[in-house]
Amino acid sequence: MFEVINVDGSARRGRLTTAHGAVETPVFMPCGTYGSVKGMTPELLSDVGTQMLLGNTFHLMLRPGDEVIARLGGLRRFMGWEGPILTDSGGYQVFSLKEMRKISEDGVKFRSPINGDQLMLTPELAMAVQTNLGSDVAMVFDECTSYPATRKEAEQSLLRSMRWAQRSLSSYSGSGLVFGIVQGGMHIELRRQSLAMLEDLNFSGYAIGGLSVGESKIEMQSVLESLLPHMPVTSPRYLMGVGTPADLVYGVTLGVDMFDCVMPTRNARNGHLFTDWGVVRIRNARYRDDSGPIDAACACYTCTNFTRAYLHHLDRCKEILGSTLMTVHNLHYYHDLMRRLRGAIENGKLRDLVLALTEGWNTADEPV
Repeated sequence: MFEVINVDGSARRGRLTTAHGAVETPVFMPCGTYGSVKGMTPELLSDVGTQMLLGNTFHLMLRPGDEVIARLGGLRRFMGWEGPILTDSGGYQVFSLKEMRKISEDGVKFRSPINGDQLMLTPELAMAVQTNLGSDVAMVFDECTSYPATRKEAEQSLLRSMRWAQRSLSSYSGSGLVFGIVQGGMHIELRRQSLAMLEDLNFSGYAIGGLSVGESKIEMQSVLESLLPHMPVTSPRYLMGVGTPADLVYGVTLGVDMFDCVMPTRNARNGHLFTDWGVVRIRNARYRDDSGPIDAACACYTCTNFTRAYLHHLDRCKEILGSTLMTVHNLHYYHDLMRRLRGAIENGKLRDLVLALTEGWNTADEPV
């Protein structure tokens, strides 16, 4: 299921084997929340180096409905993607509803953001939906701990998540792998308690949730530095919802294997393009007559065929093509960054790569 092929310090070069293909790690997973990565066809996703996608239980159960997707052959066939898929359980989306939801031991009662209907999402339902979607990796239903949270609040939240994790695992009838999610807020001892409880349930992999929810970089790094050395060596480690290229590199050096985030796609649609030497903000007037590519060192379709001036023009005119071309670049950059990190770990050169990347980003006009 998962094997560690090489190590360089705490960083791991691994391989996650799923029913629909092997995934080379460290890996970044684009977010296909509604069964689509915005602006991208499955062919384009393959071309930029995507290995695995993320879909979302909450949104797909609302539209078009998980039973509809099941009747049409599952999420993979529904969206025309042949590779592996990981599905989030919907816990974070419910958390983000705030005043529209009410948490109890049974689950979360909430108002549909689409039509206002009152609905209930439980661990059992979240796993049933993921079974219908046919994902290769299913996530347990959890409560994303609010930030800031007192120790007592964080402990109550994580204990509920651990009870829900057991219910999620017990009720899952799909054929995919099931990952547990470590919670506990910014409280290190609670994080370790959560991890120990999940290990007792023997999950196929372990995710770190409840980060990138408003805390500082220092707080996030403190949690990761304290938690990752204690995570199982033989299981994949998944950092949920993080983050910038610098965040990914930092996570890899600590031993994270899997990442997802909307940042490369969302930022692309807002004209923020990632490079080794910082962020290109294509809306700036300085690019109106610029005949160069986004990044001369980049081999993506966008950089080898189009100028900054053209992308600036498309973005100013709100042309859909502009969003697609810039998403192609950002996803290619993220996947290529992962490829370079895998190669550096294999060759014992990770430190050299990290230093080079960090120097480029730190000295940039617009650092990542």
